[in-house]
Amino acid sequence: MQTIETTILKNLIYNEEYVRKVLPFLKEEYFGQNDQKYVFTAINDFVKKYNKPASVEALEIALQNSSLGEGQFKDVSALLKTLNTHEPANNDWLVDETEKFCKDKAVYNAIVNSIQILDGKDKHHAKDGIPLLLQEALGVCFDTSVGHDYLDNADNRFNFYHKKEVKIPFDLDIFNKITQGGLPTKTLNIVLAGTGVGKSLFMCHMAASCLAQGKNVLYITMEMAEERIAERLDANLLNTEIDQIKELPKNTFNKRITKLATKTTGKLIIKEYPTASAHVGHFKTLLNELYLKRQFRPEIVFIDYLNICASSRYKPGGAINSYMYVKAIAEELRGLAVEYNVPVVSATQTTRSGFANTDVDLTDTSESFGLPATADFMFALISTEELEQLNQLMVKQLKNRYNDPTIHKRFMVGVDRAKMRLYDVESSAQSNIVDSGIELDNDSLEDYSFDKMFKKKDFSGIKL
Repeated sequence: MQTIETTILKNLIYNEEYVRKVLPFLKEEYFGQNDQKYVFTAINDFVKKYNKPASVEALEIALQNSSLGEGQFKDVSALLKTLNTHEPANNDWLVDETEKFCKDKAVYNAIVNSIQILDGKDKHHAKDGIPLLLQEALGVCFDTSVGHDYLDNADNRFNFYHKKEVKIPFDLDIFNKITQGGLPTKTLNIVLAGTGVGKSLFMCHMAASCLAQGKNVLYITMEMAEERIAERLDANLLNTEIDQIKELPKNTFNKRITKLATKTTGKLIIKEYPTASAHVGHFKTLLNELYLKRQFRPEIVFIDYLNICASSRYKPGGAINSYMYVKAIAEELRGLAVEYNVPVVSATQTTRSGFANTDVDLTDTSESFGLPATADFMFALISTEELEQLNQLMVKQLKNRYNDPTIHKRFMVGVDRAKMRLYDVESSAQSNIVDSGIELDNDSLEDYSFDKMFKKKDFSGIKL
């Protein structure tokens, strides 16, 4: 009896055009019987080694020299005999049927794996990862693109260079300079700072800025209550010190909110989840519900903050260490950014040694170096007692896929903590910082090198 499996195996032997199209997408696990798996593996190995389809004779010799038992080789030989004859079929039909076969098998295997997870037989995956397994299985398809031909696709590349990329701009000029205009979609952007330095302040300020620009903003918090985040946004957008917001009369408060609403076409939604309980699966559900119930699609997503998210694929502890766990969270958040075509902004803590370090580096990222490896843009916020007195934060670029990170590698921004705001400082505040992007003479370099500046605690050159 002819089955789709035997049809696929026959055409993998006799149809080279078919082989080139479908072999990269076929997997051994899609074949249900062991003899079919052995033959497919032999075909795949032969094509990888010789870059040509294998003959039945070559397969029989290869399998005879393998470690198959007598009974297994007997079954394989019987299968190979059925593959000796071949009648050409329509290639388009073959490819379509093979794609359907791969989808069906991927879904079936995902369901089987999900049952094992539910029964506790899979110790490496959490139950929350089941929707992602099914989603990946349903997303199986044959991608006909085999890459960008450097010479033949030159016109496409030229058009890409001159296409204006969609970006979410900052309201801080220095950040727009280092990112060439703002944050692109489908990216993961990370703020690195110690406790109390200003991770949430930065994200709240940027969320308020995006709302003022008329953007739709989603702010997911797992560290503070929704009302506390909204309080910080009120301080920023209503130009009122955070301690005085509760003193505003209701009429005054309502008038300011109404006036703000007339100045923007965007919306800002704040959603709170318990610490370490929500993952990308929850965020996707939230995004879908917001669109169905409120016709709301965010143009940028803030997640406060990455290390206290959960992974949708792995359980914490056990065989999964913190490096793999945090890296998985970062990969899932970046996948969310790609799927929903938005920039995602999140934060992470410094290590204990990084907390007191005045020159934070990528190695000061807590828990997992896999996080900076995944991020598209990452920068550190640095504060000292001297900088606090000047109402300034130092920013150091750690990774930048949008521009050269050595230009303005370190720079200053002003901070108004009472109103939860950041602002650009005068150029004179940047002039004595090494790697600021401003050319210094040798005397300035000697007197105001970055390390010496902190050792001497001399910040005279960076006053406003």
